[in-house]
Amino acid sequence: MVSKSIEAMQGLSFSQFGLPLKWIGLTTFCGDSASPAQANDVSICRHYGVRMKNIMRQHLLSFAALALSACSLDNQPPELTPSCPVFLFILGVAQDAGKPQIGNPDDPAWADASLRRLSTSIALIDRRGDTPKRWLFEATPDIKEQLHRLNAAAPAERTLDLGGVFLTHAHMGHYAGLMMFGHEAAGAQNIQVFAMPRMNDYLTANGPWDQLLRKHNIFIAIMHDGEAEQLAGDIAVTPFLVPHRQEYSEVAGFRIEGPEKSAIFIPDIDSWEDWDAEGTRIEDKIAEADIALLDATFFANGEIPGRDMSGFPHPLVSHSMDRFEDLPVAEKKKVWFIHMNHTNPLLNPNAPERAQVQKAGFNIAEEGDKICL
Repeated sequence: MVSKSIEAMQGLSFSQFGLPLKWIGLTTFCGDSASPAQANDVSICRHYGVRMKNIMRQHLLSFAALALSACSLDNQPPELTPSCPVFLFILGVAQDAGKPQIGNPDDPAWADASLRRLSTSIALIDRRGDTPKRWLFEATPDIKEQLHRLNAAAPAERTLDLGGVFLTHAHMGHYAGLMMFGHEAAGAQNIQVFAMPRMNDYLTANGPWDQLLRKHNIFIAIMHDGEAEQLAGDIAVTPFLVPHRQEYSEVAGFRIEGPEKSAIFIPDIDSWEDWDAEGTRIEDKIAEADIALLDATFFANGEIPGRDMSGFPHPLVSHSMDRFEDLPVAEKKKVWFIHMNHTNPLLNPNAPERAQVQKAGFNIAEEGDKICL
């Protein structure tokens, strides 16, 4: 078991907790890694080798839980380097309705705010230049909180300064947040929304979304499968189609290219095997990227009592792990599981399933993670 003691806190900022705190004097012993694949990763935890002084004990006890959580960052891959100029910032990791979910009063997250998670969203941030450039992926029902977090991580001149909002598809957790740009809320002006052709048709032909266009709160840039959107000289986003329920629009994933690394973002897909049948292997997509943020909606069959989940339109995490079992260690380390249903045990920080995933060499996305590109 990792032993940790607190004595000095050396100017660490715990923005991942949403707190603008500067801690002075942290002494910690971070000896274990979550998996062999993550051994020797760069960590913010430093070993100063000093015992806790009694005079500081009372002042630090209230912060102990936060400090221990911070030390767990020693298990994170080296991509999590907050000093890099271009990076992905994880704004939400839960399925469309977040955690806790409506109609589930027994979820402990109602009583314990530390267990709450927002709908899946990521931001692309370019800190080069005088003012950060920011792009949002997904407009979720939690967009208010997510933009607040984005503005804390990468302040812009105006709260709604966005280079654009990329939408994967027309399921409620991925576009419903657009309503917050309307005149009843932010009253935004001409925010660019990147959408695939059917997604564009849906937004322009149906209220209340068409009102956002009429009032110039947003305008739509139509994307096409496999065609890159060049955001800067060395930053591009390319959509690609994936098989998933298409009641109102097609469903896209994204390849996000930065100056040094690239990522793929696939929050929703029916199954890897359905994609195989269309001529695309997820293993090839992983091989072509440095980071793969992949659908982890459900962990395993039996997660929802009384229902056979074998036909659910998402690849179970347990199945993904089995499928990727023979990948090289370096390829496994690229995988970050995201978009977890409120029932998924990976959202529980103490669940044995988390240790199982990490021991197998994979990563679990956390809100506040910063992944260098």
